[in-house]
Amino acid sequence: MTDIAVRRVDFGYFVRPGSETADGVERVEPVLGYLVDHPDGAILVDTGMGRVPGVDDHYRPHRIPLRAALRAVGAAVEEIRLVVNCHLHFDHCGGNAELAGVPVLAQRAELAVARESPQYAAGLFDHPGAVIEELDGDAEIRPGVLIVPTAGHTDGHQSVVVASADGTVIVAGQSHDQAAGFTGDVLGRRAGVGAQPAWLGRLLDLDPRRVLFAHDNAVWEP
Repeated sequence: MTDIAVRRVDFGYFVRPGSETADGVERVEPVLGYLVDHPDGAILVDTGMGRVPGVDDHYRPHRIPLRAALRAVGAAVEEIRLVVNCHLHFDHCGGNAELAGVPVLAQRAELAVARESPQYAAGLFDHPGAVIEELDGDAEIRPGVLIVPTAGHTDGHQSVVVASADGTVIVAGQSHDQAAGFTGDVLGRRAGVGAQPAWLGRLLDLDPRRVLFAHDNAVWEP
């Protein structure tokens, strides 16, 4: 299709403490969602940071609320027809409750863990009015829009593949914390060095023009 576009949505940032970084130095990371403008209705990938006890002290987040974030890119909550959470940690589904009644797509494996693990806040996605559609693997959710499981950060992590007007765009969420990590895996696969995710070849076979991430403004391009 030639009339699908992808727009970045800025939900703010948080400070990742040194205990969670490879070099032990704290790092400021953006929190990004993506709006897929589709002829059958807008699709929102991730909804920003929720409020969970202990999160603010640990991550010192600066939140941009869902409505304000969408307004900044010329969109409105009322336009959203479908939500895809790449996974269900607090910084990816925090605005889901503001879209009550809108179908939310998540992998069955993600939901099974998210509803039981203390690392998640189930109230952010199992809120009143939540309409969750469980997926098992690949799913073409709209013409030109494909969901592909990309397990790693969580067992049920998923990415969104969009046949946009200027080539295939992959919203890879937190498949990698940074674009550099994706680059390293692509080069490692080419050189036969190291161990890469089993799904990487599947994404590359889709011939992406751009790969976008949830916590990095950088964009991977071939």
